[in-house]
Amino acid sequence: MIDQNYRWYPVYTRSRAEKKAYKELVRKGINVYLPLKKTVKQWSDRKKIVEEALIKSYLFVYISAKEHAEVLMTNGIARFLYFSGQIAAIPEQQIKDLKLLLATDADLEVFEYDIKPGARVLIKAGPFKGIIAELASVHNKQRIILRLQNMGYAIEINTSVAFVEPL
Repeated sequence: MIDQNYRWYPVYTRSRAEKKAYKELVRKGINVYLPLKKTVKQWSDRKKIVEEALIKSYLFVYISAKEHAEVLMTNGIARFLYFSGQIAAIPEQQIKDLKLLLATDADLEVFEYDIKPGARVLIKAGPFKGIIAELASVHNKQRIILRLQNMGYAIEINTSVAFVEPL
């Protein structure tokens, strides 16, 4: 039975406190989801595979409105995310989709900035590294069209939008 009063909410944590806040919320009996990805960390003497938060400083709680205060009183939690003056709720399907994406071995990248068509960009990785161009359009986050400067041509390339940064 699904309770209509319960919803998924994104919660902002203190810096690098996602796992601690997650454990504290679990200890309180709150349904919480922390999307983790495995990455290889390099130290001077060794490499190690570690799990880190997919989205830095965020986790998701499945609670009713009366549990908001309990979540905020949890060590490591900074605040709820707001949208249009109200606490933002995440559709359950998006949480399911996120879990499904993480269940695959796909290499996921999350990046914060939103690049609009017309912006000057630098390709910072991949086979096109170092090219400066104007972003003409983006197709499904993997194919982008770049307008080359002063040439009157555009080129469509297969590269992740994560490899492009605005200038």
